[in-house]
Amino acid sequence: MRAAPPDGQAPTAPVTPETAEASSPSGAQVLWEWVKSIVFAVAAWLLLRTFLIEAFKIPSGSMENTLLVGDHLFANKAVYGAQVPFTRIRTPAFREPERNDLLVFDSVEEEGLKVVKRLIGLPGDTLAMKGGRLHRNGVPVDEPYVRHDNPTLSEGPQNRAKMRAWQIRHLAGADSESYNPDLQEWGPIVVPPDSFFMMGDNRDISYDSRYWGFLPRSSVRGTPLIIYYSYDPGSWRALPPLTAIRWGRFFSRPQ
Repeated sequence: MRAAPPDGQAPTAPVTPETAEASSPSGAQVLWEWVKSIVFAVAAWLLLRTFLIEAFKIPSGSMENTLLVGDHLFANKAVYGAQVPFTRIRTPAFREPERNDLLVFDSVEEEGLKVVKRLIGLPGDTLAMKGGRLHRNGVPVDEPYVRHDNPTLSEGPQNRAKMRAWQIRHLAGADSESYNPDLQEWGPIVVPPDSFFMMGDNRDISYDSRYWGFLPRSSVRGTPLIIYYSYDPGSWRALPPLTAIRWGRFFSRPQ
């Protein structure tokens, strides 16, 4: 016999298999909820990657010892203004790039390649290198971050001709007829508007503005924010990503 409900309460309908099935979400509803969650997650990731931060890996030693081969880092894309995809529109920048900033930028020679170098010269700066020492606006620059393994290294005729071809148009006071720049001896040249002069910290092996010229401001994509993972790919150990981890570089900020 079914017990009567307490006074003042409506009787409760019995639970049958039919009513239980009706109250449970269908397979299609569960699938739709999963699809919505995945779409939202992908959209959030794309927005984050496009306008805020992006992950990069360091493949070469041109920025040693500031950045090492095997460093994995996040770059801040918002600080200089992120580009809206498929347009030339950029979001407002928090500030403009400054001397000595590390910049992530699009290669001026290879489409799709991202490069990291240090900003050495701003528009209007007069730059020269004498005996491997950088001079800016006539004054030698103190560069504690620079690595020189072979400060007397000279380039071959082909690369020297490449340097001369673009530098000669920007010479300041030098004899253009006799001008013959080299890796450690060049200039003075003047940085034009909306352009930067970029160099790697490992000066003797860095393929930088000395070779390919000025970087357009529009090619700047961000600045290294933090190293989130690092390992030594040249380690003698098996499986270097697991056995040659550089724990001390985790969560460090390159400067």
